[in-house]
Amino acid sequence: MAKKKRPTAQAASISQRLAESMGFEHLETVFDKEAAGTYLRVHLDKPGGISLDDCEAYHRALQPLVEQLDYDFLEVCSAGIDRPIKTERDARKALGEQVEIKLFRPRDGRKEFSGVLTGFDENGFHLQADGEQLVFEQKDVALARRTVDLSILDEEDVPPEEEKE
Repeated sequence: MAKKKRPTAQAASISQRLAESMGFEHLETVFDKEAAGTYLRVHLDKPGGISLDDCEAYHRALQPLVEQLDYDFLEVCSAGIDRPIKTERDARKALGEQVEIKLFRPRDGRKEFSGVLTGFDENGFHLQADGEQLVFEQKDVALARRTVDLSILDEEDVPPEEEKE
């Protein structure tokens, strides 16, 4: 039996067309090799966020379209609020939000900065941090993503810990 191929471009094209037809924003299609096998992962978004029902409906529609590809598991994922900011589109969505920037090499003795994302252009990421405007060139940034502040949760929103016996 011939081994199936893993053409990422073909999988991305199929998943993008389907996402658009279902009203979703296609963010990424990747093959990830893990201990359990090869995952074909599709990341989606839409205004207001992707629900579990959205992921299920998309998964059911996508599976027969990619069955000829070589993968072990098909995973459809919400983009997540803390996903990396990789594109101009991602940056536009994060403007005015608190973000963290991690650098490949230290700058002024630091590799991590956090502040408000005020811009993103050919010069890089513009961050209001530590009372000043900083610019980080894209080539120097290992990771940029929104920060998630869980301290805003009310204590009533947090489930009580289970009693220990």
